[in-house]
Amino acid sequence: MLMKLVNPRFLICSSKPLFFLSLNPLNFSPFPLRRHIPKRRTLRFRGCYSSCCSRSFSAKATMLNSPPPVHVRDRIDLTDKEKQIFDRLLQVLRHFNLQTQLRVAGGWVRDKLLGKECCDIDIALDNMLGREFCEKVNEYSSSTGEEIHGIGVIQCNPDQSKHLETARMRLFDVWIDFVNLRAEDYCENSRIPTMRFGTAEEDAYRRDLTINSLFYNINTSSVEDFTQRGMADLKSGKIVTPLPPKQTFLDDPLRVLRAIRFGARFGFLLDEELKVAAADEDVKTAIADKISRERIGHEIDLMISGNEPVKAMTYISELQLFWAVFSLPPVVEPSTPEGSERLCVTFMDSSWRLLQLIGSTSFNDDQQRLCLYAALLLPLRNTVYKDKKGKKIPVASHIFRTSLKLKSSDAETVMSLHLATEKFISLIPSIISDENLQILEVNGETETNDNVQPTSRRRIVTGLLLREIKNYWRASLLLALLLYPEDIASNTNKDMELNEQRALYNRVENTILEMAGLEKVWELKPLVNGKEIMDILQIKSGGPIVKEWQQKLLEWQLAHPSGSAEECIDYMKSKRARTE
Repeated sequence: MLMKLVNPRFLICSSKPLFFLSLNPLNFSPFPLRRHIPKRRTLRFRGCYSSCCSRSFSAKATMLNSPPPVHVRDRIDLTDKEKQIFDRLLQVLRHFNLQTQLRVAGGWVRDKLLGKECCDIDIALDNMLGREFCEKVNEYSSSTGEEIHGIGVIQCNPDQSKHLETARMRLFDVWIDFVNLRAEDYCENSRIPTMRFGTAEEDAYRRDLTINSLFYNINTSSVEDFTQRGMADLKSGKIVTPLPPKQTFLDDPLRVLRAIRFGARFGFLLDEELKVAAADEDVKTAIADKISRERIGHEIDLMISGNEPVKAMTYISELQLFWAVFSLPPVVEPSTPEGSERLCVTFMDSSWRLLQLIGSTSFNDDQQRLCLYAALLLPLRNTVYKDKKGKKIPVASHIFRTSLKLKSSDAETVMSLHLATEKFISLIPSIISDENLQILEVNGETETNDNVQPTSRRRIVTGLLLREIKNYWRASLLLALLLYPEDIASNTNKDMELNEQRALYNRVENTILEMAGLEKVWELKPLVNGKEIMDILQIKSGGPIVKEWQQKLLEWQLAHPSGSAEECIDYMKSKRARTE
């Protein structure tokens, strides 16, 4: 039986014991004209600036600070479920008189020693393939009258960091991976190694980091540290490669991004030799030439979704990897000034701090993730390139679709956030004041309704903007506050500035929520549909005139949240009569 799954984590058991798996840019520039700029407040634009970066971006401080004390347990304490699984594996060894050493590898060992729970159990075998051992497990289950389980074999797939086939089966409702110990030999210009059976020590040294090279020997119930520094680096909070870092990164450049991700995630320091190697031109070239963009995007997405996204982006910027990761088209307009990557991180830092103050309840995981992406790329919001047809495309779209190979929907959402952010900047003064609202354009279609009061006009424009950005409107509001107003950013007390931004965010959010009928206004159904409009106009087919009336009636509906369909039709008839 042949089965293909995009993500083998969602493998469903089969009744058979074995199967195989194959795995519009805004109209203002983000940067000022080149001129002599004082040492402080460089790269200023609309309320946020970077002294490269004196604002909240302190990359070098992040890189040099001592790591916080790391509490590492002396032993691994198993949960009842883990004991049940490991006891079953040992029963299989005894039943067949196997001399196999069973070792749990990698992240599970690290996380358990740090006191964190981990459900990702990968077991390394010293003298047989994973598939062969899984078959033994099923033989044992059959001999005891228990149900046998389907075995999935994930074929070798280097682009997905699977260099040797991995067998997977479900034991006591937990998916377990089984793979034999191996050693790797790399060839030039390829991150695909030649694989061979290896010893536990060889397997440990081929790992990306020393903290990921530890084993838990199920046979002896002990932690094994074959590099002789995995435990020490874990306790001291250091990110170190088992072998010399430059060669390690040239063999597999993805390890650079993994080192950054784990360093940010755990708050560990990157080893000095590792940093030098990561910033090496040969390594940057290898990142571009040897790693698929999908793998780069996956690592970046894990960083952005992690607990320390700013720290991860700070590492990437300081190690001069920013443009190797977030690669741009050959020609962009306007050209990006030197240091713009630091400004990108500055904006992300500001958005992250504001998100923490506002609280996580206002944003779900995906909204927070895309808000951070949009903030990171905010300085590039007006930078474009021309496609093959000469059409101008925002470079942020290129970064999502080509550099990171992320979902097209993510790219579209970030583009929408950038566009809505500028509109929010223009809308904020009217929302928080009693002044008359100047008519703004949303989708270029908003018009002045006759005799509409300022408060109703405010509702119309706000409602149209929310319908455009939908449930990402809070993210767009947050981004707008990074640019509005200028006098907030001129405040040298950054904590006070942040508190003022939070207060303004809360004020605008509450004002919008108090506008009756704007709750999920993007789901608002029209009181009068297209067919009814055509009947009133006495026309037989739709077209621009119907679309124009749909926009007018939508604005009327936003201005009159309690209005009925009959009142809406009366408005249409009276307005039509006046225009005729």
